[in-house]
Amino acid sequence: MREHWAVCWLPRTDRRVRSFIHSFITSIFPELPVMPTISRRRLLACAALPLLASSQLAHSQGSKDMTIVVGYPAGGSLDAMARALAQKLSALRGHGVIIDNRPGFSGNIGAQYVARSPADGRTVLMSALTTYAINANLMGSSAGYDLMKDFEHVAIVGNLPNVIVVPSLLPVKTLQEFIQAAKKNPGGYSYATTGNGSLEHVAGEMLKRAAGIDLLAVPYKGSTPALTDLIGGQIQAMFVNTSTAINNLKGGRIKVLAIAGPVRSPAMPDVPTLRESGVKLTNDVVSIFGISAPRGTSKAVVDQLNADLNTALRDAQVHQRFEALGIEVVTQSPAEARKKIGSEMATWAKVLGETGITLQ
Repeated sequence: MREHWAVCWLPRTDRRVRSFIHSFITSIFPELPVMPTISRRRLLACAALPLLASSQLAHSQGSKDMTIVVGYPAGGSLDAMARALAQKLSALRGHGVIIDNRPGFSGNIGAQYVARSPADGRTVLMSALTTYAINANLMGSSAGYDLMKDFEHVAIVGNLPNVIVVPSLLPVKTLQEFIQAAKKNPGGYSYATTGNGSLEHVAGEMLKRAAGIDLLAVPYKGSTPALTDLIGGQIQAMFVNTSTAINNLKGGRIKVLAIAGPVRSPAMPDVPTLRESGVKLTNDVVSIFGISAPRGTSKAVVDQLNADLNTALRDAQVHQRFEALGIEVVTQSPAEARKKIGSEMATWAKVLGETGITLQ
């Protein structure tokens, strides 16, 4: 700090006051030369030095706030989960927890940012692990990070099943009725994706193989325009997550035919699974969400954050918020999280091989 000044002067006043000020200054800054007199301007500048030093020290240490990076726009299910956790974590840890939305490139922009952040536990990624596992298999190094090598995986926090939806005006009530209608009109039905290799695309291709139907994949820039066209009847089907389905069911604009998860969802107990509907996909279509920190984050920091996350996930309000979104709450150790992600990588590699999906 000494480089910011060479000397500090004392004000023109009586000897006792000057002696007191001299003692006070030298007790704080023992190496600081102190001269006997000062003008008012210099006095004010001198008084500001401790504030400048304090500000620079805080800057050098960095803010104690934690940032949760979400690689998708605000308003989605992943963002809603992050905000519910941030509020509880802030209370538990005694500091701010900020949400930083960095959308783009299938979530990879946010993942790249966190992978390159300091490994101090202050910047973490709200991980869309299923999507990232698919990205890793399709993109390889072009994703800009390595899902297994560039992160310390802190926890799995939730599972969100996907469902197959159709417009309300489509004259089918069950998945089998949809399959029969599609078989009568080969290539005449289409389904929406959010791009080649997206989870919706992979799910649609699995459905085509499992049900023996011919559907045309139509890519969109996002789920919102895709749903708009589905509701209008331009698209006949789409896989969406449970949260999106719940929000659109309220207006009666869509019908949910089946859940692509292992069990029925408590949020939609009357909707059967695909297996119950007579269709067995290569793999369930369940979005797995977690928290990941940059590679090199210490075990102590990872373990403490894992403990705090699991405490937050057991909170009644967080539980209720997740359930309202159709999300199954998960509490796991870092070791279990890493094992699960490795399993996801292998699972989606197999699915992509079977469906023949590439980015070419």
